[in-house]
Amino acid sequence: MMALVRPQFVLFGDSITEQSLRPGGWGAALADTYSRKADIIVRGYGGYNTRWALFLLNHLFPLSCPTPPVAATIFFGANDAALLGRSNQRQHVPVEEYKENLRKIIDHLKECLSSMLVVLITPPPVDEDGRKEYARSVYGEKAATLPERTNDMTGVYASECVQLAEELHIPCINLWSQMQQTPGWQKKFLSDGLHLTAEGNNVVYKGVLQVFNNAHLCAEEMPYDFPHHSEINGDQPEKVFQQKI
Repeated sequence: MMALVRPQFVLFGDSITEQSLRPGGWGAALADTYSRKADIIVRGYGGYNTRWALFLLNHLFPLSCPTPPVAATIFFGANDAALLGRSNQRQHVPVEEYKENLRKIIDHLKECLSSMLVVLITPPPVDEDGRKEYARSVYGEKAATLPERTNDMTGVYASECVQLAEELHIPCINLWSQMQQTPGWQKKFLSDGLHLTAEGNNVVYKGVLQVFNNAHLCAEEMPYDFPHHSEINGDQPEKVFQQKI
């Protein structure tokens, strides 16, 4: 039988998720990999932190949905880690609250479907010099002299994300740690000290794909939603549809 309803994989996060459908983005790469196998649904909200994300849960993941997602990525923290007293302080969420907000998001998703594969992704590292360069390019002389985020503080949030995943026995992709293992990561993976280059997007894509594959959601093993064209008889096309639908 063909899979008449494609399973849904939802990517939930901030601007790094919102931008993932751009050319070279990790969401676009997943959509291509799972073409005709699963629907990749991007729900990314630029500037959002976990506190604000909680207001979206009942709208994006209603408990009454008859076909909840099979898998979901949760990719927040870059904005939660904005520092108090700096230009983006309204986005700041204390790290303890950040961890509990992630827990609430996971609990809600598991209430939608207990078997849902939930994948946590830590915020990527921050190139502080890159953030200052970006601010000067946008605001000129009015740019703040201190970056609104630091790599060390973002690492604290990343650590809490990893710890929560361990507590709940769910997979986690530790971008903060992984990316910094590559020399020159600052410009190789980050376009403005925070958001991802094409190579940075590829790191996320490969990480998510590996987790999906390990969870038996390998695209190569999943059925097409409808028959492949090679199975269709030009003279009697109805036969294959009658057999497999």
